[in-house]
Amino acid sequence: MSEQTSLSNDDQIKYWNGRSGEKWVANQARMDRVLAPYSQAVIETLAPAKGERAIDIGCGCGVTTRAIAKRTGKEGLALGVDVSRPMIEHARALAAAENNPAEFLLADASSHDFDGPGFDMLASRFGVMFFADPDGAFAHLHGTMKPGGRLAFVCWRPLTENSWFHVPLFAALEHVEAPEPPAPGAPGPFAFQDKDRVNAILSGAGFGDISIDQLDAEMTMGRTDSDAGDAVEDALHQSLEVGPFSRLFVDLDDTAREKAIGAVRKALAAHNTDRGVVLNGSVWLVTANV
Repeated sequence: MSEQTSLSNDDQIKYWNGRSGEKWVANQARMDRVLAPYSQAVIETLAPAKGERAIDIGCGCGVTTRAIAKRTGKEGLALGVDVSRPMIEHARALAAAENNPAEFLLADASSHDFDGPGFDMLASRFGVMFFADPDGAFAHLHGTMKPGGRLAFVCWRPLTENSWFHVPLFAALEHVEAPEPPAPGAPGPFAFQDKDRVNAILSGAGFGDISIDQLDAEMTMGRTDSDAGDAVEDALHQSLEVGPFSRLFVDLDDTAREKAIGAVRKALAAHNTDRGVVLNGSVWLVTANV
């Protein structure tokens, strides 16, 4: 398959091919562990079978794609698609290291002309919220699927229902100027927080039998057996390196940065347990059929 990207999601392509994509690669094992409940929910909902064809949208470093590939086997296809070259290259390396049949494509899934007879299933773990034109993207993806095909993805519910995000964020905002809030529905982690909007996008794209259910899971953001050697420091590293608000710290002077980091550290310590720093993640588990 050829490699292609589109300018329709230019801002996201630029963002994920810069330092942010590199940080996700560096923290891949940590993030796969933290987000494992959501990957598992998507996979178990889709129940991939040997010989089926699957596409994983916004696959990142490919953990969900590789898990699907173990079920579809060499007789089928598990194709991970992402706009981030650093993450796609890392995903390919991980698959090769374990002799996994997953394939990976550097492309903008919202517009790429996919080869082949169509897909039996579409999966995504937090990848579909970044489309600049979600209506057009899902209409295009609907056209890539076989009749009777199925979809399952997870997307974040509102910020206030996700302590993994708001606990460190609100602590940091005691010392950091609050960023301009994004326009409602703008591409980003919480673009699909409104279930009615998600339903409208999918139904407008031609999907049916739409179900949007709440799924809550614990997110163990810091562990005592981490490289940091301390659960709170491990969680702090994650928040500063790959958390959605990590960019707030980029332009701070040393004094403001240390105050903000201290506040985040204290907030995370309040959620430290014998299992590590445990916070809540609340998502929509979305399913539909073609």
